[in-house]
Amino acid sequence: MTDTPTQMRQEVLEIPGAVDRLLTRGAAAISEIATAARETEPRFAVTVARGSSDHACTFLKYAFELELGLPVASIGPSVASIYGASLNLGQSISLSVSQSGKSPDIVAMTRAAADGGSFAIAITNDASSALAEAAHRTIDIHAGPERSVAATKTFVTSAVAGLILLAEWRDDDRLRAALRALPDTLDQATALDWPDLRNAIGAAPSLFTLGRGPSWAMSNEAALKFKETCQIHAESYSSAEVLHGPVSIVGSGFPILCLASGDASEASVVEVADQIAAKGANVFITSDRAKSATALPFVRTGHGLTDPIALIVSFYAMIEKVAGERGINPDAPRHLKKVTETV
Repeated sequence: MTDTPTQMRQEVLEIPGAVDRLLTRGAAAISEIATAARETEPRFAVTVARGSSDHACTFLKYAFELELGLPVASIGPSVASIYGASLNLGQSISLSVSQSGKSPDIVAMTRAAADGGSFAIAITNDASSALAEAAHRTIDIHAGPERSVAATKTFVTSAVAGLILLAEWRDDDRLRAALRALPDTLDQATALDWPDLRNAIGAAPSLFTLGRGPSWAMSNEAALKFKETCQIHAESYSSAEVLHGPVSIVGSGFPILCLASGDASEASVVEVADQIAAKGANVFITSDRAKSATALPFVRTGHGLTDPIALIVSFYAMIEKVAGERGINPDAPRHLKKVTETV
């Protein structure tokens, strides 16, 4: 690898500015959409997405369930695109997330959700896309061009867009304040690239990522990035699930990344991290409360729902370096392209 910054690195560094742009240019429109969604008085919500966008939806699932008491379920896009099934989605809202807004299966399921009675909201980086046309309302994430195959800016801005929607829906000044502070906070997060964890990963062919609640969604995203940018076999588990079988493959020195936020789940994630470290695994955690696992530097944001955003930004800064240390160009992972259009 050369010393020239990768496109992925440049886009990670652009995340704070992209979030600031979303807050500045997009918040007013999102507030109007939040009012319209709230007035539908939904009994539940559904999400439609794939890949990194689906991890953003998992994050928003926890956020909406925790803050609104609104049950959220993921719908497989093939229900509409392959099977042509109709769903009764009356008294619901749907969130469809796609950076390009082009994938035929996401578009088809969004159109089916709207036809089935759901108030369909698209979250996309292309407000003129087919996805936007299929939805009732569209949230433009204002990420700007993203050229690296690995999504970073668009993942973060999709998740933040959903949090803005939530804050406006609830009229939540505390969450609004945490969101307004995010650009500066995320700028700090980009400076953390976890060299100790990178050294521990070394040439390891496999590892685990763990989290719980909203941070488990970030664990899912981290595992995907290990695969697509570094060709490392990574599996994501909830810290509540990993002891129910997966821990059996953990041996001495096995690398594990635990993403812990400053919320009600932190103590449980720390407890599991320490248990697995005691078995000989090389466990790293974004908490200063662990006794056996190794603490990683982290940035706290003052809110349990924005903490995971800062964690994934630091992870992105790290994973780009892991790829380089393995001689892999993260901008052009093998077998992959930027926009994947599935039917």
